Amino acid sequence: MMFGRFTERAQKVLALSQEEAMRLGHNNIGTEHILLGLVREGDGIAAKALLALNLDPEKIQKEVEALIGRGTDEVQTPHYTPRAKRVIELSMDEARKIGHSYVGTEHILLGLIREGEGVAARVLNNLGVSLNKARQQVLQLLGSHEANSGSAQGRNASHASTPTLDSLARDLTAMASDGSLDPVIGRSKEIERVIEVLSRRTKNNPVLIGEPGVGKTAVAEGLAQEIVNNEVPEILKGKKGHDFRYGNRCRRYKISRRV
Repeated sequence: MMFGRFTERAQKVLALSQEEAMRLGHNNIGTEHILLGLVREGDGIAAKALLALNLDPEKIQKEVEALIGRGTDEVQTPHYTPRAKRVIELSMDEARKIGHSYVGTEHILLGLIREGEGVAARVLNNLGVSLNKARQQVLQLLGSHEANSGSAQGRNASHASTPTLDSLARDLTAMASDGSLDPVIGRSKEIERVIEVLSRRTKNNPVLIGEPGVGKTAVAEGLAQEIVNNEVPEILKGKKGHDFRYGNRCRRYKISRRV
């Protein structure tokens, strides 16, 4: 499965869901493990929505164990169940319907709710939270984020103008507007240098070089946040930044045909 459009928090949720399945001794990652991953992630919109519904990790874990129990096997690498795969597919569709070029924790929770028939749905219902109520809570929090960061309609129009690009890459400026990016610390000099180069009339293509994990993406995310906060020169105001990860995409000739 391809997770290139998933935010770091969303990818953390998927990693936590795997950890939960292994911790409980389950051979497969089901919707219930994704639900546990969402609430244990703690900082995303999904976790905030669940906590607002009085659903903390302990309550959810207790109900999961009551419904399916603990396993006894020592699991190495659990795999996604068909329902869990469906949730991930639905999360991408939820992001598309809202007009977001990325998939965040909120979209995963919306996909989980929309799937509606797995163990996770039973857990929510057993804890007194209807699927409709959970969905409304997510949309309410998502609406608050968008209201605080500008017109959602304007952003959606921007996405609509570059549908192919948005399907291939993460829109970092949209993610910065939605509060989906973590604060960037210790990269102010690099970000300032990138802004300086981009603002030139000529020779204005900065290249960030380094081994994986040294912070190249953090610089790009920091730039996106400064654009959103209008902390850039006039020439860069209103610009968009995309994170295109070639390794997570189709082969070069397929991309060239679409672009």
